[in-house]
Amino acid sequence: MDLPKDMVAASATPLVLAILNKGDSYGYDIIAQVKDLSNGEMQWADGMLYPIMHRLEKKALINAYWGQSATGRKRKYYQITQEGQQTLISLTQNWRKLNDMLQGLVGEEHV
Repeated sequence: MDLPKDMVAASATPLVLAILNKGDSYGYDIIAQVKDLSNGEMQWADGMLYPIMHRLEKKALINAYWGQSATGRKRKYYQITQEGQQTLISLTQNWRKLNDMLQGLVGEEHV
């Protein structure tokens, strides 16, 4: 069962920031990590990821730079900024609060 699009959209920023908080990465790898983390329930396409990356760059939550892959090919890498790390902390706290509220309403046996 695929996750609803609104949940995918709402989780995109914290997921990208959390992935980059573990280390610099590039578009295809971010897409692959999201797919793996979600057990295939989230399958992002380039057309979804890159607008998010541009928005995060404009907000100074991430930086982009050109580097070389192991094969020598040029590749655009992304890294989280200090502001991005602070935003990730805040977003994570908000998701936890929401989860706690849901758990309190329906109980763990239903979630």
